[in-house]
Amino acid sequence: MQKVLLRALVALVVAAAAVLVGWRVLAPAEVLAVVKPPYPAAGQALPGVTGRLPVAPLIVDQQIRVYASKRQIRADAPINAKTVRTAIWSFRRWPQQLSGVVAVGPTVISRWSDGALVAIDGRTGTIAWRADGPAAPGWSGHRTGAGAVWRPAGLHVAGDVVLVTAASESSAYAASTGTRLWTASGLCADGFTTGGGRYVCPLGAYDTATGGAVASFPAGPYTPLGCDVAASGCAGLRDGSGRGWLTDGSTPVRAPTLDAAGSTVALGLVFQPTADALVAVDPVTGVAVRRYPAGAQVLGAAGDVVVLLTADRQVMEVSPRSGTVRATFPAAFGTERPHFDVGGVQVTSRYVAIERLAVARPANPDTPGYYYSADTVLMAAM
Repeated sequence: MQKVLLRALVALVVAAAAVLVGWRVLAPAEVLAVVKPPYPAAGQALPGVTGRLPVAPLIVDQQIRVYASKRQIRADAPINAKTVRTAIWSFRRWPQQLSGVVAVGPTVISRWSDGALVAIDGRTGTIAWRADGPAAPGWSGHRTGAGAVWRPAGLHVAGDVVLVTAASESSAYAASTGTRLWTASGLCADGFTTGGGRYVCPLGAYDTATGGAVASFPAGPYTPLGCDVAASGCAGLRDGSGRGWLTDGSTPVRAPTLDAAGSTVALGLVFQPTADALVAVDPVTGVAVRRYPAGAQVLGAAGDVVVLLTADRQVMEVSPRSGTVRATFPAAFGTERPHFDVGGVQVTSRYVAIERLAVARPANPDTPGYYYSADTVLMAAM
């Protein structure tokens, strides 16, 4: 009898210990890990490919790269490292999933599935501020995380304001302090911001400074054009009738040259693909300003530079206003054969990152063979 009681007691103790261990592992938790500064600094890089990565980086403040995974964000440096380096800081939450990430200057703002916003100073890895918002979509970044860092759902930037949008309500926050500037209902969850400070939904536009509806706007639904990451700062759009507009100002300006399918806008010029060239034209008059190789596509613009990718996969850094071609180099690392389709892209004044997809690929990003290679993201200095 004593042996039976002893065995029962031992079993009870073991079970209790297992429950305790399980709770300590599975209980809600946050982990912030920081490496003591100074962080590795990037030397002066000549124009050209600097590295290839298995995951998509959010280029922050021209100094660090921020990566996303299902329950964590992390950063590494130097920004021109050939591969992913040991994290200089990381932030993990459990059981919440990471929904998306944006950056304003050095501040990295993450949104989580429970609606929490957590802002981290990218230079130090310290938490700058926190805020609560409506529940957010879960992880949708797939293998590279590009969907979370370059195309986050319901997370946008307008100047120094972070816009969090959902079907129930939308709010704007000061990126530097986390101060909530306004909250409004009736906006959409899947819009985009313009360079002129508007948040554009399928049925209308709103002022990102106040959340109020904007009356003087063409009828939607809209196609955003010339946008930065996070569907933000878009320089143009096509309205519901297919007419093009410039949106760098508070009021859209008609741009007939943007009506053409496949055209886009960068640095105030419209880039139109034709059979024999990519032509940069005046948005109002249509007068040709520059011509570039046929089949070239606009990856993005920053400062006074437009980044193009040619049909034979050469990166071109051009200044269309002056006519200068600042740099041209193959979109390949080492002996790679540059035969790929373009997925996500980020262009900054000093760097460009390109997510490369296989030309013949399955429809599902989570299926093997969808991406160009294991290290499918190309980093280059401009």
